[in-house]
Amino acid sequence: MKSLTIVKIGGNIVDDVHETEHFLSLAAEYLQPCIIIHGGGKIATELSSKLGIATIMVEGRRITDKATLDIATMVYGGLVNKSLVAKLQALGINALGVTGADGNSILSEKRPVRDIDYGFVGDIIAVNAGFFLDCLDNALMPIVAPLTHDGKGTLLNTNADTIAAQLAIALAPHRDISLLYCFEKKGVLSDMNNEESVITELHEKYYRELVEQGHIHKGMKPKCDNAFMAKKHGVQSVAIVHARQAHRPQSGTTIII
Repeated sequence: MKSLTIVKIGGNIVDDVHETEHFLSLAAEYLQPCIIIHGGGKIATELSSKLGIATIMVEGRRITDKATLDIATMVYGGLVNKSLVAKLQALGINALGVTGADGNSILSEKRPVRDIDYGFVGDIIAVNAGFFLDCLDNALMPIVAPLTHDGKGTLLNTNADTIAAQLAIALAPHRDISLLYCFEKKGVLSDMNNEESVITELHEKYYRELVEQGHIHKGMKPKCDNAFMAKKHGVQSVAIVHARQAHRPQSGTTIII
């Protein structure tokens, strides 16, 4: 079976031009073939602020009203996505920027209101594995924005960590998948104040203990939750790493076991 690397790059990497370019050069040289899923970084938050639209986050997830969805679509599906595509083209990689609406690649449903109303946020119900396999078979690198659709004409803001996990799960029957969550830390830290306290092997029981103790929260929690979900559903290798370690995920980073 052919191998495939699926990489999610965090917003803080997207925000930093030098880190973005370094990561993309690694991806172009070492990670082929691959699919990249990107977050939105601070650009959407900054634009919202300029337009007088409040940004509300709950446990690392953005509350998305209609105005926020419009901004997310412009920033994630437009500026960030196409900038990454252009940089990869300059590196000789024929990249293709997509949202979940393109090629009906990722179908979602609007998250039901329970304790929290997340607004126009999508929970994934289907991934079109054939679309992504066709891209790869035609030497195209999909660059996936964190937007999906409901099949009824509405885009939905969707957590990029979740998209990465669901893509990995959908493609696992067809490829040997390595799933990488790349961000600005070396891995999952046992002590948030100590950058060197990387947990090199993280199993779910220990992870739940860290959550209960308050050592893991906000954006790291959905990342870890999705990493464990992917591992449980047939994804061969899952790691949480610094973006500069994307080509060496087994060295001093967090391996999900």
